[in-house]
Amino acid sequence: MPRLARRRLLQIGGLGAFGLDLPGLLAAEATETGAARKPIRSCILVFFYGGPSHLDTLDMKPDAPAEVRGEFQPIASSVPGLQVSEHLPLLARQMHHAALLRGMHHPMRNHNSAAAEALTGRTPAGGDLELLADEARSFPNLGSSLSYLWRNEGLRLSHVALPHVMQNVVTLPGQTAGFLGPRYERFQIEADPTTPNFKVPSLETPADVPIARLSGRRSLLGAVDGGPEDRASSVDGAMRTQYEKAFSLLDSEEVRRGMDLSREDDATRDRYGHTRLGQSALLARRLVESGVRFVSVFDGIANGQDANWDSHQLVFVRSRDHLLPPADRALAALLADLEERGMLDETLVVAMGEFGRTPRINAGAGRDHWPDCYTVLLAGGGVRGGYVHGASDRLGAYPDRDGVTPGDLAATLFARFGLDPHAEIRDPLGRPFAAADGRPIDGLFS
Repeated sequence: MPRLARRRLLQIGGLGAFGLDLPGLLAAEATETGAARKPIRSCILVFFYGGPSHLDTLDMKPDAPAEVRGEFQPIASSVPGLQVSEHLPLLARQMHHAALLRGMHHPMRNHNSAAAEALTGRTPAGGDLELLADEARSFPNLGSSLSYLWRNEGLRLSHVALPHVMQNVVTLPGQTAGFLGPRYERFQIEADPTTPNFKVPSLETPADVPIARLSGRRSLLGAVDGGPEDRASSVDGAMRTQYEKAFSLLDSEEVRRGMDLSREDDATRDRYGHTRLGQSALLARRLVESGVRFVSVFDGIANGQDANWDSHQLVFVRSRDHLLPPADRALAALLADLEERGMLDETLVVAMGEFGRTPRINAGAGRDHWPDCYTVLLAGGGVRGGYVHGASDRLGAYPDRDGVTPGDLAATLFARFGLDPHAEIRDPLGRPFAAADGRPIDGLFS
C-alpha cells in the first residue's frame, strides 16, 4: 500500500461524509496520477553523461531551418506517426514499449549541477556551479532515497551503480547518498564488464578464505564488538551496517550469480553489443533478475567530448560514428530481452542525460548545453507504449505544452514503486525532507 503524507492522512477523517474511505482514496490517487495499480519491482536508469542532443535523437524537427534540424533524417518507428533518428533503427522497433517526455527542463546549465538535478530530482543547494561537488548537505541520489524508504524491508542489495564513477575534475555530484549517509550508499561496481573473465573485486574472497572461514570471522567481529553503550555513535552504527552488508553480499550466492556475466551465452552478449554500455545493460538485467531494485548504468565517465556525450564540436560525426550505435543496440536489446523474459511490465527503464543540446548548431558543427527543453525515454513498468507526453516548440528550444521537471520524474518513479513521493526522508540530524518535490506525471501509465 502506498505510504501517505501526513497531510493526506489528516484529510481522511473528513472523507467519510463524501463516501470515500482509505481504500477509495488510494484508488482515486492512483487514477489521478495515471499510475498502474500493480507497483513495479525494479528500475534500470541509463544515464548518458554529457547530454545527448534531443534534436538528433527523439525530438527531431525536420521542418525547422537547416541550422536547427541538422544532418540526420527521421525514420518511422513501431508506433504509427512516431519518428526517431535514422541512427536509432533498433530502438525504433521497440518504441511501442516506450513513452517520451518531450518537455523536460530545469535551470542548471553546467554538467555538475545539471547531473545533480537529474540524478536526485532536486535543485542542488549549491546552485548552478560548474564544479559543484557532493557534500554532507547534498540531496541523495534517487536510488539512495529509495533505499531509505525501503529500509525496513530487509533487502540484501537495493541499489547498484555501474560500471564506473563519473568525474568532472571532481566526482560528478548526484551519485551518492548525500545527507542520508553511508548507510544508504549504493553498491558501486568499478570494473569493465567487457573484459575477459569479468569479476567484481569487492565480492571476491582470497583463495585461502572460504565462505565457512568468512562466517567465522563475522562471528568473531560480532563477539569483539562493543555492547549497547558502544553502539550509540551514529558513525559506529553506519560502519557496522557496512560490515554487515559486506558480509551479507559475500555470503549471497544469488548476488554472486547475478554479477556473473559468464552465465550468459554468446548470442545474448552479442545482442547487447561488446561495448561497455552494452555489457553494462546486460549486467543490469541480470541484477534486477536477481532481486536488485534500482540499477544505475552510466554511459560516459569523464568530462570532455571524447569521454562522453558533450558534443560541442562535430555532433553529427560523433553521434553517427561513436555514440548512437552502441546506445541504440544496448537499449533495444535491454527492452527486447526484458520482454522475452516476462520482466518488462515489472521493470521500468529510464534513459536520459543531464540536459539536451542547443537548437542552433554552433560554428564547430556541434551543439552546446541546453537544459531548457530535452527528452527523456521511459519504457516498460506499465508505461503507455508509444505515448508522448508534452511537446517542445517548433525549434525544440522550450516546452510548448505539459513541461515537466526532474522533480516530477522522481515523484513518478517513487509512485510507480508504490511509495508516497512526499514521504519523509531525514538527514543525520533528523531534519525531514520530502522524497520528491514534484508531482507524478499524469497519463504515462496504462
